[in-house]
Amino acid sequence: VTVVGLPKTIDNDVVPIKQSLGAWTAADEGAKFFANVVNEMSANPRMLIIHECMGRDCGYLTAATCKAYLDKLSGLPFVPGLGLERAKKMVHAVYIPELPIDCDAEAQRLKAIMDRIDCVNIFLSEGAGVKDIVAQMEAKGEEVPRDAFGHVKLDKVNPGNWFAKQFAEKIGAEKVLVQKSGYMARAAAANDADRDLIERCATLAVACGLAGESGCIGEDEEQGDTLRAIEFPRIKGHKAFDVTQPWFQAMLKTIAACT
Repeated sequence: VTVVGLPKTIDNDVVPIKQSLGAWTAADEGAKFFANVVNEMSANPRMLIIHECMGRDCGYLTAATCKAYLDKLSGLPFVPGLGLERAKKMVHAVYIPELPIDCDAEAQRLKAIMDRIDCVNIFLSEGAGVKDIVAQMEAKGEEVPRDAFGHVKLDKVNPGNWFAKQFAEKIGAEKVLVQKSGYMARAAAANDADRDLIERCATLAVACGLAGESGCIGEDEEQGDTLRAIEFPRIKGHKAFDVTQPWFQAMLKTIAACT
């Protein structure tokens, strides 16, 4: 029996596949989503907005969505005299599972931003801080909801609301808005980059199927990013996002410089 698979997950967390189908599109759609949501910063003084993206164990989608949003932001005109300043639409923090979060230190930093510009915008991966949330629940004797595989039910522990509670009082937020772009982003039609990747993967998948070659089609990071039928025993989930990538480090520096 010949079995050929395609890696479709917007989390982009499949080992050893460089880019899973739909991840680029989801990042673009999430950026569009936040470009609208962020305007709520003008609706209330001292507004805290948390944009929660999908990604249980991998911060790729949150990071890529943030980059896509900042790329779009760079081309917009601003009129500071009318309250339309870049700092208010800027991303002030990005929290992903791969990086530790010092909530007290972050609260102090974010309060200074809130005091200066009257709003704070955070991009949050749904898996960020989950270990801390679970530890806190267990310390209180609360039952941690888990699925049949033992995974923490993220919709039940609700990381977005947890972080909102952690920061709201400490930074003096008068209103908190937690918005999730995940379902909208992953249901969107593929963008040009994804359509090209899908076409290349699907074309090879058909050829492999006809040739009797099984595997999951993708760019193999362990074999020079070659597009090939990757042997199924090598396919694994929960690939961590590489935070050392130059574009991510550059983005963090941009955020730090503007905040």
